[in-house]
Amino acid sequence: MVRGRDACWEHCMLIDATRQKVRCNYCQREFSGGVYRMKFHLAQIKNKDIVPCTEVPADVRDHIQSILSTPKKHKTSKKRKVDQAAAANGQQNSSSGSGGFHPNHGSSGQNGSTCPSLLFPPPSPSGQPAVDDAQKQKQDVADKRIAVFFFHNSIPLSAAKSMYYQEMVNAIAECGVGYNAPSYEKLRSTLLEKVKGDIHDCYKKYRDEWKETGCTILCDSWSDGRTKSIIVFSVTCPKGTLFLKSVDVSGHEGDGSYLFELLECVLLEVGVENVVQVITNTPDSYFNAGRRLMGKYSSLFWSPCASYCIDKMLEDIAKQERVATVLEEAKSITRYIYSNAWALSMMRKFTGGRELFRPRITRFVTNFLTLRSIVIQEDNLKHMFSQKEWLSSICSKRPDAQAVRSLLYLDRFWKYAHEAVRISEPLIKILRIVDGDMPAMGYIYEGIERAKVEVKAYYKGSEENYMPIWNIIDERWNMQLHSSLHAAAAFLNPSIFYNPYFKIDLSIRNGFQEAMLKMATMDSDKMEITKEHPIYINAQGALGTDFAIMGRTLNAPGDWWAGYGYEIPTLQRAAIRILSQPCSSHWCRWNWSTFESMHTKTRNRMELEKFNDLVFVHCNLWLQAVCQNRDGKCKPIIFDEIDVSSEWPTESESSAPLLDDSWLDNMPLECRGTP
Repeated sequence: MVRGRDACWEHCMLIDATRQKVRCNYCQREFSGGVYRMKFHLAQIKNKDIVPCTEVPADVRDHIQSILSTPKKHKTSKKRKVDQAAAANGQQNSSSGSGGFHPNHGSSGQNGSTCPSLLFPPPSPSGQPAVDDAQKQKQDVADKRIAVFFFHNSIPLSAAKSMYYQEMVNAIAECGVGYNAPSYEKLRSTLLEKVKGDIHDCYKKYRDEWKETGCTILCDSWSDGRTKSIIVFSVTCPKGTLFLKSVDVSGHEGDGSYLFELLECVLLEVGVENVVQVITNTPDSYFNAGRRLMGKYSSLFWSPCASYCIDKMLEDIAKQERVATVLEEAKSITRYIYSNAWALSMMRKFTGGRELFRPRITRFVTNFLTLRSIVIQEDNLKHMFSQKEWLSSICSKRPDAQAVRSLLYLDRFWKYAHEAVRISEPLIKILRIVDGDMPAMGYIYEGIERAKVEVKAYYKGSEENYMPIWNIIDERWNMQLHSSLHAAAAFLNPSIFYNPYFKIDLSIRNGFQEAMLKMATMDSDKMEITKEHPIYINAQGALGTDFAIMGRTLNAPGDWWAGYGYEIPTLQRAAIRILSQPCSSHWCRWNWSTFESMHTKTRNRMELEKFNDLVFVHCNLWLQAVCQNRDGKCKPIIFDEIDVSSEWPTESESSAPLLDDSWLDNMPLECRGTP
């Protein structure tokens, strides 16, 4: 097989010309049949027995897909090529014999009819490739200049994934030739102010949204474990999230009174009437500050971060003897495979490109999901370690390889592994729901109850086995996480409330009553809710129509109330505000080094103001990109359809980039006065 000019050859390698066997450069998978079948692999298109590549970069995948979707051009016959060449030569000769040619558009044939001239044919597609080549050259030069800019300035290549990247290039192209890029001075002065102004305009639009849906203040804290502690404040609603500010609380992180005053300051800035809840971490100082805040502002709810609490449940389960043993053994398997390039390549070949290790999630979720992947790939892993290719290799003779192989054929390992996966997966499903900025408030109560039911069912009702897991869940749920807001959200979620298989117990009913008393600050609102409550209970009026019944599971809870709750407007408003809130603050993957730098380096007042502006713009642009990537849609959640093996938000969305503050070192002299 002769290697041609096919664009796909840049992404694969010919390893056996006789059998037309090629290897993917990304996942190392091999195919017979030449480059044509490899295209389907790289384009992630299932075709017969071809497995889509899981490692191919998105731009390569899209390029190969475009190639496959472009209709093939018909080959030009030899005679046609000769005619075209003759025409081109004739055109060239005529042109060279005079200062330009004037084609004769027709000549008399034998019958006197007019026919196209053979010497001077009209322009045809045959002349187009020259134009295409010239355009391609320009494209290549532009691509190279952009690449040089990235490489020279050490700009992370992931910046090319930014939604602002192509927008920038398109805007430059609109200006045409001669566009002068903004200078260093303009970037850090007038343009910074303009972008900051745009974000403040967005802030105003969000405030209008808060009047309807309410909002949640997120309080995310970080410590270097020694002397530095920082809190980042942001505010979120279904339309998106806004970064407000970061505060250095070093030395005060254990002071409940100090934290209360700080939270109150942010609450008043956002507007007490807009805020439904405040989410913080769980240390006692935050607990005390949150309780004081609710005591002073009766309509407000304080909640600990649900992601943190559920992650702690998984941590406690991971300490159980059998679970701890099998998790450690699973680590030894992945540690060996991922530290050996040849073993890793073989593993990917036998698993169809599937990975075992998921590093971009929290530690305990990573451990359980890794174990789950090993359980799913049990047969493939055993097959890999029993292959002649493996057994005859030098690697297989080493003690660590033999230990891993023995483990994979140990019945006790698989028994413990299946158990650990089954009892952890219901909690991981809840974490998958709340680990994002989507409104998940209406689902967490049901999720906890489902997790307990599934654990009990796995152990076939044996209290000796399921009660230790239940105690772990109940301790974190009852002592830290559960509140009347979660209960009210479950009560007002139509997919739960009207589900005959879910029990609306006293805890949920009492939580709903307590939440309504807090939210209905006026006596007239309390009276209206009292009147409207039975209409919801009995699904009367618009709530009982065929569309409303279908919408219970097809619509997000907040959208359902907005669409069908118009006959009970007071309860509708309360329901929308409750069901529009998130449960977690940990989905924001802040780059804490930026804030640490901000609060560590000594700067004068002017420098600090400029850097504060830059951080404000930087963080909010990142949050806007995150919001746009999830396309702003709130979707209903069906527990049985949650796939924990699919990509998590924290995996698909990169953390906020590290902010470069070196430009402050070159502030104009007039800006560098004494603080």
